[in-house]
Amino acid sequence: MTAKGVSMRKLKEVLRLHFDLKLSQHQIAKALNLSSGVVNKYLKKATAAGIKSWPLPAQFEDETALESFLRAPVAVPIASCSPKQDTEKDSIDFTTIHQEMKRKGMTLQLLYEELVLASPTVSISYSHLSLLYRKWKDKLPRSMRQIHVAGDKVFVDYAGQTISIIDPDTNQVREAQVFIGVLGCSNFTYSESTWTQTLPDWISSHRRMFEFFGGVPALVVPDNLLSGVTKACRYEPDINQTYAQFIEHYGTAVMPARPYKPKDKAKAEVGVQIVERWIIARLRHKTFVGLGELNSAINICLESLNTRPFKRLPGSRQSAFEELDKPNLRELPIQPYLLQHFKKVRINIDYHFELERHYYSVPHQYCKEQVEVWYTRDLVNCYFRGKSIATHERSYKAGAHTTTLEHMPKSHQKHLEWTPERFMNWGKDIGPNTLLLVIHLLENRPHPEQGYRSCLGLLGLAKKYSKERLDKACRQAIELGAKTRKSVASILQHNLEEKPIYPDSTLKPNIPEKHENLRGPNYYY
Repeated sequence: MTAKGVSMRKLKEVLRLHFDLKLSQHQIAKALNLSSGVVNKYLKKATAAGIKSWPLPAQFEDETALESFLRAPVAVPIASCSPKQDTEKDSIDFTTIHQEMKRKGMTLQLLYEELVLASPTVSISYSHLSLLYRKWKDKLPRSMRQIHVAGDKVFVDYAGQTISIIDPDTNQVREAQVFIGVLGCSNFTYSESTWTQTLPDWISSHRRMFEFFGGVPALVVPDNLLSGVTKACRYEPDINQTYAQFIEHYGTAVMPARPYKPKDKAKAEVGVQIVERWIIARLRHKTFVGLGELNSAINICLESLNTRPFKRLPGSRQSAFEELDKPNLRELPIQPYLLQHFKKVRINIDYHFELERHYYSVPHQYCKEQVEVWYTRDLVNCYFRGKSIATHERSYKAGAHTTTLEHMPKSHQKHLEWTPERFMNWGKDIGPNTLLLVIHLLENRPHPEQGYRSCLGLLGLAKKYSKERLDKACRQAIELGAKTRKSVASILQHNLEEKPIYPDSTLKPNIPEKHENLRGPNYYY
């Protein structure tokens, strides 16, 4: 609201709220829906007229007299450049004001009040101070104009340039990527080299950056890098699941820069430019073997960069970080983040899912369901609708299965209890002929489960008949060449196990006891 639009009632109310209720100028402006500049203007006029209390002095009880005085034009415009105002301008430390504005909750109004209280001789108005501060700030480099709250944001990105180094494993020259993180308030900078920009390197660089800062800022602002952002969107970008879990572990938040909005990541772009000039350019003639040597050299340059004095502001990145950012960073978690990878899979009909050519089981009731798999170097965790349903040790054996007994249906669990060795031991306990027939059944079935079932049926005959009769019946079946459970059951049913197969011994086939193609029972032990 302009001065001419302020009613006399509101002007008197300004005086009452200030002198009687002792409200601040900001509170008065908010209560009466006026601008702070209007409130400040009339309070200064009232002070110049000797008004220091409420009720008003007798000479101002007449509203006409009060109005004529309060609405009188100012002799010298606020924006004029009188010698006195020039002196006041020169006496104001705008660099300190600019640094103080970075503190959480700080306002220019509060700094103005502290300035007036600290220097009673300064009679500059709040609106004039605001004008002078804006003009001073406009002269700063573009990277310094924005006000970033202490401990609020860190801007992260990769440099456009890479550094050629020798891979110690292959002795070949490879290009190393350069990761950069810049705190918005102090411009305190972190940088390191990695082999790639993939998700594991991206997250590991973040973890080491937080450890370098000794704390965690409230917000991480990355570029729309595929490692961190699954889908770039101007308003609601999709964050990679693993990156989102990492951010949650450190108690911060992530807000990627909007596509085609360079101002959103101005700090990162300036930080990249500074690192390219201050670090990468300085290392261009040196030869490094491995990331360790390169990162040691980067750390030396980084220390020099952070302790280098500002040109237009007092102190350095290091001192500004110690004073502003560091006290406002959140504490690091007790345990550092353990990198986990994320994958959505569908459970096969055999209640297993595939992960890098290895198969892991889940409870059989989740067949054909889609689940979420989080896996590390050592563990594999499977979740269905947020609930953990299976955990396995990580295996790197391609084509193999990792199966938990409890995940199997009851029928499959019973089947798993049986092994060829168990059946042979059982047959041997009954008799040598029974053992030979068990071995034959195990060898001559297309699927092991079919052999198990035949063996169970054969060995179960010992419960209905005796072990002696069963072993004799097996001998009869072997000599007849009818090596099946049905043949043995038929022999027992008709009591044929004691009868000779060949009444005339001359008709008995000549079967050698030993032959190079006969393996014998000892083959299986």
